[in-house]
Amino acid sequence: MTQPAFEHLDHATLTRWLDDGAAVTLVDIRDPLSFSRGHIPGSRHVDNATVGELIDATPHDATLVVVCYHGHSSQQAATWLAGQGFERVYSLDGGFTDWEHRHPQRVAR
Repeated sequence: MTQPAFEHLDHATLTRWLDDGAAVTLVDIRDPLSFSRGHIPGSRHVDNATVGELIDATPHDATLVVVCYHGHSSQQAATWLAGQGFERVYSLDGGFTDWEHRHPQRVAR
């Protein structure tokens, strides 16, 4: 049996999606303090205590983009979310650190 899959997403594609107003659910899995210090506008902070709410409130055909610090932990979280039945799950390559470096003007604080 194959493991549910996610796709990698580069920052340029995410930028285009956001600029085009695409319906994207940004799921930031970093710690609460890091999230409060800066995140991609429109992101929602999700951790073990709130992931159930995300699963219950989000249609399984929604586009999810998982964001972590450097793009590593988000791959595991994206795999897990795909396993919960989400059909379009992406892991942001380079994570928030790369996003903030490339798009400092596109960070909510």
